Amino acid sequence: MTDNKRILLVEDDQSLGYLLSEYLEMKDFEVRWVKNGKEALLALEIYEFDLAVLDVMMPEMDGFTLAKKIRHKYNDTPFLFLTARSMKIDVLKGFSLGAVDYLKKPIDEEELVVRLHSLLERLTVGEKQTKSKATGEVAIGDYIFSIVLHELKHKDGEIQKLTKRESDVLSLLVQHKNELCSHKQILNNLWGKSDLFSKKSLNVFISHLRKCFSKDPSIRIDNLHGQGFVFRTRV
Repeated sequence: MTDNKRILLVEDDQSLGYLLSEYLEMKDFEVRWVKNGKEALLALEIYEFDLAVLDVMMPEMDGFTLAKKIRHKYNDTPFLFLTARSMKIDVLKGFSLGAVDYLKKPIDEEELVVRLHSLLERLTVGEKQTKSKATGEVAIGDYIFSIVLHELKHKDGEIQKLTKRESDVLSLLVQHKNELCSHKQILNNLWGKSDLFSKKSLNVFISHLRKCFSKDPSIRIDNLHGQGFVFRTRV
């Protein structure tokens, strides 16, 4: 398992995107380079990132619009802007959307690496401080579910790490334990839409969560065909 920091680079300029992705990988970052906002949202659906680097001026979906969607659906993924737009109003807008930094093009590659390391170190310290304040733990049968840490701990001490989305799905199911939680309810709450792709993604997360609870047979996630799921557990 690599400890390299995972970067999502969203840059539509072919030359710059290639240059930055290659250089950052040389500096031991894991980089997934995508060329527009739609590809970025798909990548965020599948992978987890420590930081996203967003261009502002892109076709179809600009960086500011993408940032709003990230804040809405992937709020635990920090992002910064890397753009040629350097007017004060643009910089202020970037920070108002929740950006952790706003870097202006052209930028020296070495400077970018230094800034990324500094930001990631600061974010890691802040995350540790947040975790130390509260873990948001919920008892589920023989398990303890930490909503903040995205962890599931069995009474024998085994800890399973959950993705942010898995944690969100489980949290919603737990809120409605022993009750029907409809497909539409889950999808609209967590995906913001109820379509075939989202439903297939949900089924994958449900399958993994079932495996996570395999040590306690009293815990089940029943599928009511065409309706939704019931998270059954001891009350």
